Amino acid sequence: MATIHSLFLGFLSIALCISAATGNAVLDGRCNNDYARVRNTDLLRRQIDEIAANEIGVRETGGENKGPEISKYLAYVGLDEGYEWCAAFASWCYGQAGLSMPRSAWSPAHFPKARCYTKVQFLKGDVRQADLFAIYSSQLKRIHHVGLVKVIKGSLLISVEGNSHDRVESRRRPLATIYAIANWID
Repeated sequence: MATIHSLFLGFLSIALCISAATGNAVLDGRCNNDYARVRNTDLLRRQIDEIAANEIGVRETGGENKGPEISKYLAYVGLDEGYEWCAAFASWCYGQAGLSMPRSAWSPAHFPKARCYTKVQFLKGDVRQADLFAIYSSQLKRIHHVGLVKVIKGSLLISVEGNSHDRVESRRRPLATIYAIANWID
């Protein structure tokens, strides 16, 4: 009897996991796809943040934009060593979490208008963990750096970013220096 009970609980757990993964969670006797979707995106955001945080400390070795881990990030976007790798790192983190997009080594490609927060959304606090932020270069006249949002605290954005001081690191950036923020998850 105990074996049948354990088997039943195991099947029930699997069914609930599949239901939540497909967005068919049942709450109070009815389906609530919005709740399941929000819960799943929150888990995905935490997973991306954890993947990025686990890379903190990776450094370039053997020359500029080179090293075994840097090669791994660049290979994910189809490039060899030697290229700037901040966007490749962000893409790789999303890829490790099972997302196919964004997937580019070109920082501006991570910020299409349809993905970027409006100023109103930004001021309302809609920016979330694992969103991408951009730094603009007035000299290059384009976005030249991308990283992942960890959290916004007051007037600071806490990040995890690749190719920052030739390594993966967490930084505090004043919000005034952030050019754009994009949401690739919701």
